[in-house]
Amino acid sequence: MNLLLDTHAFLWYLQNDPKLSATVAEILESSENRLYLSIISLWEIAIKIGLSKLSLQYSLEELCDALVQFDIEILPIAYEEIRQYLNLPLHHRDPFDRMLVAQALTHSLVLVSRDAILDAYPIERIWD
Repeated sequence: MNLLLDTHAFLWYLQNDPKLSATVAEILESSENRLYLSIISLWEIAIKIGLSKLSLQYSLEELCDALVQFDIEILPIAYEEIRQYLNLPLHHRDPFDRMLVAQALTHSLVLVSRDAILDAYPIERIWD
C-alpha cells in the first residue's frame, strides 16, 4: 500500500507518541507499505516552528535524516496537484491538508490522518 503521511502522523510516528495507535504504527512499519511525506508537511512544520506554535525535539535537518532512516520518500508538489487542489470543494479550509488530499487523489495514495473531516473527499484515509 502507498501511504501519504499527514504532518501529525509523521511527527507522532517519529516520536513514538501514544496518540499514534499501535495499529497505525504497525501499518507504517510494515515493509509491504511505501511511505511518503509531502514537501508541504515540511513547510508546515517550518512555519509552525517559526511562529512558535510547534516545538520539536528534532531540528529540521534531523527530521530530514529521519526520512532517510525510516525510508520515507518526499513527495514534491507538481502542477497537476495544484490543479487538483483548485478543483477541491471547500470541505476543509486548511491549505496544508487540502494539498495532501490533492496529492492523495493525484497519486492514488492512502492518507494516514486522524482528521475525519477529510473523509468528505473521495480519498481513502486510515487511522484506527
